[in-house]
Amino acid sequence: MQVTYLSSAAVLVETGETSILCDPWLVDGAYYGSWTHYPPLDVEPEDFDDVDYIYLSHVHPDHFDPATLRRMDDDIPVLIHDYRWDYLREAVEDLGFEARELPHDERVRLDGDVHINVLAADGCDPELCGNFFGCSWYDPDADRPGSTQVDSMAVIDDGEYTLVNTNDCPYPIAESSCRRIADRYGDVDLLCHQYSAAQFYPQAVTNYDRERKLAERDRVIREKHELALNFLDVFDPSYYMPFAGEYVLAGDLAELNEYTANPPREEAREFFREHVDGDRECVFLNSGEHIDLSDGSRSAPFRPVDRDAKRTYIEEVLSERRFEYESDPMPSLEDLEAYLPLAYENMEAKRARIGYETDTTVYVSMRDGVYLALSMDGSGYELVRDPDHDVDYVQLDVDPRLLRWLLEGTDRAHWADAKIGSHLGVRKEPDVYERGLYNCLGDFHAAGERVDATAAATMSHD
Repeated sequence: MQVTYLSSAAVLVETGETSILCDPWLVDGAYYGSWTHYPPLDVEPEDFDDVDYIYLSHVHPDHFDPATLRRMDDDIPVLIHDYRWDYLREAVEDLGFEARELPHDERVRLDGDVHINVLAADGCDPELCGNFFGCSWYDPDADRPGSTQVDSMAVIDDGEYTLVNTNDCPYPIAESSCRRIADRYGDVDLLCHQYSAAQFYPQAVTNYDRERKLAERDRVIREKHELALNFLDVFDPSYYMPFAGEYVLAGDLAELNEYTANPPREEAREFFREHVDGDRECVFLNSGEHIDLSDGSRSAPFRPVDRDAKRTYIEEVLSERRFEYESDPMPSLEDLEAYLPLAYENMEAKRARIGYETDTTVYVSMRDGVYLALSMDGSGYELVRDPDHDVDYVQLDVDPRLLRWLLEGTDRAHWADAKIGSHLGVRKEPDVYERGLYNCLGDFHAAGERVDATAAATMSHD
């Protein structure tokens, strides 16, 4: 079995005559243009038109990237988890591909001795998911119970070698699924696991000064590294590849790169080499290079990024890029106001359905210094000139053009994706993260019922 690293969570698994392309994000511009690659990729989506399968772990655009898939042969079958909601299947089929939904924890034969087993991050345990994550909620009256989570992990084996790909699965939620895999498969040859933070924090927090952002960046990096050690303890792989959540911000957000919890890969490699005992070997690969699991050989040694060259590329190339919504005309305050009644109704329906309530007020920037003051206890909303910072609040500052996309609904833009992409400036007091609040905010749009589940599911990248 040969595994090639491409970018972030994109890897190519080749064994025998079968090839599986996992989570191909190969085109700059995920999350409404803010996420890009560095170094720039030498591969193109069309280079992989000869693969036998594509595996997509979940709906987030650094894993399911429509811009990449639109340039690929849509005759390639796409393997996904059988989520209780069909948002990912429908999105894949809208691009012209056949989506094959695989049941939770069922080893499925692909070709010859090659099998794949896709497991929900929450182990199909909705109580565990809801209690810990607070962003995907279980409906016991649903006709088809199943995973309420947005993430999945995959095991690929060919009868001789076994690869475990945990993607973005958070360890505390995924622990039960991980232990099932370890008990069932025994020896794991290669573990691919997340090690950094694909989130808005701390770079998008507007009331932190530089020193606070740097301190929080370093704390989050350490926290993510230490969480990753749990995966290594459970699977005890021969080789492990820290990956996923690797990106560089572009456009007006380029100046925030200093604060993202994405450490230089060579620093992450040193952490794992220092903290992982035994014969487990850390594998970092440059894009396009591979490891052969038969003997552990690499196609080329790992070469760290030249940090000065990266800084120059960000300043001279990435910072000059513009987001798609920036080409739209600027909406008036009245344009934005027109969406509010239905958006509030949709959000209130979600809040009532999950039984969430908080005294925290959400302030959303509108136009010309006007903010929307949005209650999370059913008491309505109003437009104000000056947010009241003497109450518990979350303040979200957003470009009015992107705000119009968000209010139009999830067929146009998701609040969660805007947040993950660092497009929302976030300020809050007290300085806590209320997951239920953001879950409800995901339904603050003026679209119909069909996209409601999508909004709920996409809140869980943090």
